[in-house]
Amino acid sequence: MPPVKRKPRTYDPALVRAGLIGQVEAVRNAVHGLTPDQLARPSGLPGWDVRHLVVHIAGQIEAVPRLLAEPPPRATAPETDLNTWAVSVAGAAHELDEATRRHAQAYDSAARAVDDAVEELEPVLEQAVRADVLLPHSFGAMRALDFTVTRLLELVVHSDDLTRATGVRVPLVRHALATTVRLLADALAAKAPGASVEVRIPPFAVVQCVAGPRHTRGTPPNVVETDPLTWIRLATGRTDWLKELDAAHLTASGERADLRDHLPVLE
Repeated sequence: MPPVKRKPRTYDPALVRAGLIGQVEAVRNAVHGLTPDQLARPSGLPGWDVRHLVVHIAGQIEAVPRLLAEPPPRATAPETDLNTWAVSVAGAAHELDEATRRHAQAYDSAARAVDDAVEELEPVLEQAVRADVLLPHSFGAMRALDFTVTRLLELVVHSDDLTRATGVRVPLVRHALATTVRLLADALAAKAPGASVEVRIPPFAVVQCVAGPRHTRGTPPNVVETDPLTWIRLATGRTDWLKELDAAHLTASGERADLRDHLPVLE
């Protein structure tokens, strides 16, 4: 039986806007409290110290006003949706690394880079969550709302990176966290289509994925369940499946419930 086509998830512009404002502010507050020693620590990402990570975060914030300021794309309909973005973003890793290094050379203060990005973002917040505005993304025309949803993911993932690298807790705003969990869960379902495994990330998401016999009633025979933060780390390659299984941060029951071949989602 072919997999059932899932209806794309929708995101409330007002909640996306609130999540963006809240997570940006959480990052900004944390960054302003970092010491030179903390900024010089390894970020956990290849080749970057924490200063590079902070400058990269600034670039992710600044990307919203920058794309809004560019001429609109020739396309009249979206060419890139959230699932396409999620499974394609790894291909731009080299370009992002180069841009981050250039950005870092332009700033003597990582906190100032974030401040400047926030200053540019604030006047365009309403436009940033419009579903009827297309942005000229390098992957193809993308709705402004969808692109801003990807900024929530970037901010949440890198807030966690900052926390782990510096020991300074960067709070995760609930809606930003929920959006990130759902986006990554949906991308997994798109990357490994099917309905033989149910993935549960309470309280935010449940998706079915992986080709095989479809389950229709009762308790599914193949179930994966984990918490939101563990899921984000698994889906973005920050942690290892067996490590989290051994630590009891993850449960997987059923012969098809091993997702190692499908992770990370953002490779």
